[in-house]
Amino acid sequence: MPMTAKYATTCGVCAAPVRPGEEIARAGERWAHTACAATAPSDSAGATGGTAARPAKKVGKAVKPDMPAAEGALEVWTDGACSGNPGPGGWAWATRDGRQASGGEPATTNQRMEIKAALEAVRALDGPLVVVSDSTYVVNCFRDAWWKGWIARGWTTSQRKPVVSRDLWEPLIELVNDRGDVSFRWTKGHSGDEMNDLVDRLAVERSKSLTA
Repeated sequence: MPMTAKYATTCGVCAAPVRPGEEIARAGERWAHTACAATAPSDSAGATGGTAARPAKKVGKAVKPDMPAAEGALEVWTDGACSGNPGPGGWAWATRDGRQASGGEPATTNQRMEIKAALEAVRALDGPLVVVSDSTYVVNCFRDAWWKGWIARGWTTSQRKPVVSRDLWEPLIELVNDRGDVSFRWTKGHSGDEMNDLVDRLAVERSKSLTA
């Protein structure tokens, strides 16, 4: 059952940061982003009926390749931030050539701000793009084509629950598909990526400006 993270932690599936206010769920013995937990293999298969589960074999985690980028694509970094769930939040995008934008909402969630940041970047920037995000939820939606299943099931998840933030996902997915020149790449948050740090700072500033 999904819960809201009270403290900053690390996703037990993708190893990306989990910020306070994000939705998390159990992935075996670990906590993970709800999207990651939904795709993670069970760590406790066969543990029902009072019989201990067999230890899982340790295998190296396969690193999925990045989405192919169009030739000459512009890189744009995006990020979202939120204080509380819901709570005041902010989004931001920026490119290395100095273009940037940010905004905020008084009552939102971190995941909505991550999606909003990507949507606003794709809306604002013409030509081939690579959207660089520290949100596995945003990146995996396109890299792993989650959106195809959502649409085929009438905008429900693999657990037959309504897709959260459909009002943001739908225009983003439609725009990305219509353009055909946008790809997504994951970057680890707070790991020394100066552009990721920049958009994080801009999003947090927007969030804080709404808390006064």
